[in-house]
Amino acid sequence: MSTATSLKTETETQTQTAWVDKVLELSSNATKVIVMPLVGIIVFLLLWTATAQSVKTSLGQFPGPASVLEQFGSLYQEHAAEREKETAFYIRQSDRNEKRMAVDPDYQPKTRVYTGKETFLDQIVTSLITVMSGFIVAAIIAIPLGIGVGLNKTLNAAVNPIIQIFKPVSPLAWLPLVTMLVSATYVSDDPWIAKSFLNSMITVTLCCLWPMVINSSVGVASIDSDLLNVSKVLRLPALKHVQKIVIPASIPMIFTGMRMSLGIAWMVLIAAEMLAQSPGLGKFVWDEFQNGSSNSLSRIMAAVIVIGFIGFLLDRGMLQLQRWVSWDKSSATR
Repeated sequence: MSTATSLKTETETQTQTAWVDKVLELSSNATKVIVMPLVGIIVFLLLWTATAQSVKTSLGQFPGPASVLEQFGSLYQEHAAEREKETAFYIRQSDRNEKRMAVDPDYQPKTRVYTGKETFLDQIVTSLITVMSGFIVAAIIAIPLGIGVGLNKTLNAAVNPIIQIFKPVSPLAWLPLVTMLVSATYVSDDPWIAKSFLNSMITVTLCCLWPMVINSSVGVASIDSDLLNVSKVLRLPALKHVQKIVIPASIPMIFTGMRMSLGIAWMVLIAAEMLAQSPGLGKFVWDEFQNGSSNSLSRIMAAVIVIGFIGFLLDRGMLQLQRWVSWDKSSATR
């Protein structure tokens, strides 16, 4: 009986210890995931508030968190008011066409597109469409090229000097050349795609190319020799070798290049929109700076926060995509 009691007591003790360890682990994870980020945000807000109160500019007091939060509400109200104007415009247009057709059944109704002012939310959408379009075009070009460069030493010798020359060039240095090129080659009375969109998209594409090409080629060139030997033993055709061995093994490095490119692209796009006055968040920031109203700094700060938050979401999204497609889940932990 004493042995059975001792075993029962030992089992209960082990169970209690396991529960305590589990609770401590959950508490530690909660601290890392929730508590510490909240502490960091609160400290940042306190420092921001204290600093803002002591800084005066030509446009007035530097905006603190409260005034920026107020502008978020104002920007949303402006967006809602603009959408109401758009709805009213199409209703008036529809009524006018119906009345005209009632008088003249042969009349061909004309539908005009609403050309009101782009709101802050509209410009967010415009910037996201531009950056993702440029990024996708760059990925379609850069990843196959990087794989080819990593597999073929002759191609690497031919392409590497070009990469090394153009890699250090600021993407914004391409903007004037891209603008002139688009203006000279894309001539249309009724363009399907706006020239301003093409200018920004091509600039984004150019800045995305090099990190993706370099990381893809390095990932392919550093594939484990055991995997290459397996391919040789199985006598895989070239395309099967790339599909079954090269791409799965190099995905971590490919996605590293894609994440770097997307982050750079988002930064470059905002600057390009400011310089070229293309629709988007960059233009919004520049217009508010030029406006010089008492709310301009608060609105600019609101845009800065949105730009940073979107950049964070783009990076997290790319990281999640890597987790889905990569065999090495540990390569997508941060």
